[in-house]
Order: sequence, then C-alpha cells, then structure tokens
Amino acid sequence: MKNIYDRLLTELESKKPIALGTIIETTGSSPQVPGASAIFSPDGLIDGTLGGGILEARAEDAAIAALKDQESRLMPYSLSGEITSKEEAICGGEVTILIDIQTRDSVDTLNQMRASIDSSHPGVLATFIKFSSEKRVVLSRKWVKKSEIFGDEAEQKGSPHYEEIKNTFRAGKPDLLEIQDGEQEDSSQKTLLFLEPLFPQSHLVIAGAGHIGKALAHLGNRLDFEVTVLDDRSEFANPENIPEADHMIVGDIGKIIRDIPKTPDTYVVIVTRGHSHDGNALRECITSNAGYIGMIGSARKIHLMRNKFLEKGWASTEQFDHIFAPIGLEIQSKTVEEIAVSIAAQLVLIRNQIQNKRRSDL
Repeated sequence: MKNIYDRLLTELESKKPIALGTIIETTGSSPQVPGASAIFSPDGLIDGTLGGGILEARAEDAAIAALKDQESRLMPYSLSGEITSKEEAICGGEVTILIDIQTRDSVDTLNQMRASIDSSHPGVLATFIKFSSEKRVVLSRKWVKKSEIFGDEAEQKGSPHYEEIKNTFRAGKPDLLEIQDGEQEDSSQKTLLFLEPLFPQSHLVIAGAGHIGKALAHLGNRLDFEVTVLDDRSEFANPENIPEADHMIVGDIGKIIRDIPKTPDTYVVIVTRGHSHDGNALRECITSNAGYIGMIGSARKIHLMRNKFLEKGWASTEQFDHIFAPIGLEIQSKTVEEIAVSIAAQLVLIRNQIQNKRRSDL
C-alpha cells in the first residue's frame, strides 16, 4: 500500500499533532479532485498535496488553526478571483476541504484498511461528518471491504448506505452524500458521508537500472506505482542513483523476477543492458498472471526471441503475443526521457483498462 493514509499512520506514531486535509467536494474548475489529501503539522505541510498555490496555503493555515483550537472543520473555498488578483485563485470553481485533527481516533480503522489493501482486498473508507456548528465537525470512520459489499457477507447488505457504498466502489472515485442520521435529535443538523474507494497499489517492477530504468522509476513514482528496480550491478541499482524507487534489489535478474510475487496488479518492464538479460527476465515471468509485461527491443529482436521461446517450449503463442514488445505507446520517441514517457503512458493505459474491467464485472 502506498497512499496518504500509510504516511499518516507513520506520522501518528511520532505522537506529534497531525491534521489531515482532504478535498471532499469540487464544483467547476479546481486544481485537484475529491480524495486529494495532505498532511499538516503545526509547522506546515508534511506530505501530499491539495493542488498547491493559494488553495493549499489557505488549507495549511486552516489546518494549523484547527490544531491550535483542537477542532476539526469543513472549509469551503471559492476559486473565482479576478485575473488581476494576487491573493485569490482564479480557476473558477469551488472546493470544500475537510480538516481532520481527530486522526488518532481512526487509527484502528486505518490499520484495518492497510491490512486489507496489503492483502489485495480493496474496499471503501467511509467518513461520517457530523456538524457541531456551522463549520466545526466531529468525525468517525469505517472500513468496508469489497467482500462486505459484493460477497457472501449478507449482513452488510441490510445496513444503511449499502447501495451508496456499492455504487461508489463501482465508480471507482470518491463521493460525498448528505444522509439522515438517526442519532441526531436536531434534524436541522445534517450529516455528510464521504466515501472513498481504495485499491491495492500497482507494483511496477523494472528490470534494468540503466538510463531508461532510472527515468521510468521517476515517472512511475509520480504516477502512484510502488516501484521496484532490480539489476545485477550495484553501481546502478542503488538509492543514490535512483532515489524514487521504493525497493532496490541487486542480484541475478532472472532469479529475482522469478521470486517476486506476480499478480494482476504487477507491471513488469524489461529494459536491461542486453538481449540475453532481457530473455532471462522474460522467461521468468512470461507464464505468470502479471497485469502487464513489456520488453524493450527492435522488431527484429522481438521476432527472433519469439521464435526461440516457441521452439524451446518456454511460452505458447498466446503467452508471447500478450507481451508488449516493442514496448511503449508509439509517440515517435527518440531520447531516453521520451522512451520512458511512452512506456509510462502505456502503463497508465493498461492499469486503467484493468481497473475499469474489474468494476464493470461487478
């Protein structure tokens, strides 16, 4: 798992005051989407982003004030300043940000969520937002696993908000609802429900720590992949050379790939320094159920390797034709950076196709 809640749990271990800012609703143009989050301390931003610029600066001020007052709050912001304004955002939309200083109350729920996602079980994080005044709120959270939404755990189907949770999971994006809360005596005090679907982290395995592997690790990190880089050369495969990698493994490339668990959320990119290493790496993953396997090389190289794999019985025609080779989308790339962009774009495309298919099959 690699998301803002994982970092939040780590920060909470320090016992320092922490506030979580989350965009829960937008209308019109805005610099970020619902679900975007950032962590703040009394000293300012720690991690994440709400879009940067003036909006994030205002959210930071609100988070610091909320930590001082010890009250969570809901902050609406207009982004409709004039073009000449130096102090106002001019995107034209409106954003509502939840500032949560009660994150320690959600530790058990967030640990349930982390354990669930780490074991490849997605779900929906439900945040109940009760108003204690016009902007001050009290929060509570619940983690609902996919098996409780669509599986045999039938008791969940009779619970409140089941349909809303199911629809949000299928849509794959956060939603904000106004709900009736039977615990509230004052019907004028509304309760909001923010639903956030969360899925296992996509794992990008890059075989080869050369120039393309290094550039792709940088992009993969920015595109929210968990990035593992492997090579048999420690002078290339090290955190100083590729700081964006979450994991670095040095050793025999084929053996390493063989030992890495491969699921439909695994994306293998083979960009080693030679066709022999490429072939060894491909042989160890071509029969797996990895969601994506791509290998760099010319059309001639791919043709020769395909013939060898079929002749040796290392793969079937269907298995080899499932490989993305030559790798990347065709954007007439020439430089190392352009090649990495073409591969990254293909990874995003396939990841979205896999995730959309999963939701459509529900």
